[in-house]
Amino acid sequence: MYLVKTPNFIQSLFPNFIWKVPTSDKVLHLTFDDGPIPEVTPWVLEQLEAYNAKATFFCVGDNVKKHPEVFNQVQQAGHAVGNHTFNHLNGWGSENLTYFHNVRHCARLVKSELFRPPYGRLMPRQAQFLQRHYQIIMWDVLSGDFDPKISAEQCLTNVINKARKGSIVVFHDSLKAFDKLKVVLPQVLEHFHQLGYRFEALNSNKLQGKQPYVKTA
Repeated sequence: MYLVKTPNFIQSLFPNFIWKVPTSDKVLHLTFDDGPIPEVTPWVLEQLEAYNAKATFFCVGDNVKKHPEVFNQVQQAGHAVGNHTFNHLNGWGSENLTYFHNVRHCARLVKSELFRPPYGRLMPRQAQFLQRHYQIIMWDVLSGDFDPKISAEQCLTNVINKARKGSIVVFHDSLKAFDKLKVVLPQVLEHFHQLGYRFEALNSNKLQGKQPYVKTA
């Protein structure tokens, strides 16, 4: 069970998390979780380059260690990177100390202040500790590309119908999501490009001090 659009009341319960970026400009923040991997990430980079789009890649440390050349491609293309733990740990099922060490293990590789918890799951003490050291990036639109129960067309509809100015949108540069991503990502880029949107990476300096919760009109 997951929500395509994170409700405002949930966002308001966790105001220190970043759910979207306040703006009146036509800007979207595309994010990609679980890579980098050679089978998918370079293809994503090609799609983004065609639209001069910048994105944010939340990297699993083990994948960075296995595929440093792909991780370097992401950075050399001007995209932002973030920490997604070393082993894609679920905070709800992890001891705090184990979880913190896993995050730090990844941090040594990605060297980023941005952190996204796998599955969006953190225990309260984990959140309290991590937000002292990282900007915890969540999302307001979940594409559902990881979900085998929905079609690529539904995934596309999820993004087109729910994304708004400043939205943080989640995709996955993973083998599990690749079949849907091949259909959906080019169409999302083209659709919002035609509407005059630009695609920007998340910038930790710009995010500092901003109130992440914005009430949607």
